[in-house]
Amino acid sequence: MTAADVVRALRDRGETVAAAESLTAGLVTAELASVPGASAVVRGGLVVYATDLKHTLAGVDAALLAEHGAVHPEVARQLAEGARARCGATWGLGLTGVAGPDPQDGVAPGTVHVGLSGPSGSVVRTLTLGGGRDEVRKSSTVAALDLLLDHLKIPVE
Repeated sequence: MTAADVVRALRDRGETVAAAESLTAGLVTAELASVPGASAVVRGGLVVYATDLKHTLAGVDAALLAEHGAVHPEVARQLAEGARARCGATWGLGLTGVAGPDPQDGVAPGTVHVGLSGPSGSVVRTLTLGGGRDEVRKSSTVAALDLLLDHLKIPVE
């Protein structure tokens, strides 16, 4: 299971994680917290479903939101950085996208941006996911945990 692997890897490294979630509305944090021992590594999470909360709670640039909307790769990066900074975590995850069934601000359902912020910088993975609303949200959760796990497999320097 991906969440258990993430928790184990974080614990082994002595590191922590936090998330700022839009389309997943807390699913990533809940999935991590479902693992016994998660309290040692999960710092917290921000559910920033409303666009204004992306700015006020997670620190996403208001001009970016006004110009590009909430579903944009740079928004995912800033969500990840905001979660990391505001929760005092080693790693931050940020998720934004369109679960559907309708497009949002001209962005098609299934479009998802997953940001990761860590000690050596930030990255964003953009996905085009199929399926209905629940499938997109669940697949986004798995994608975020996989992105973090990919970076946790790198040896600590």
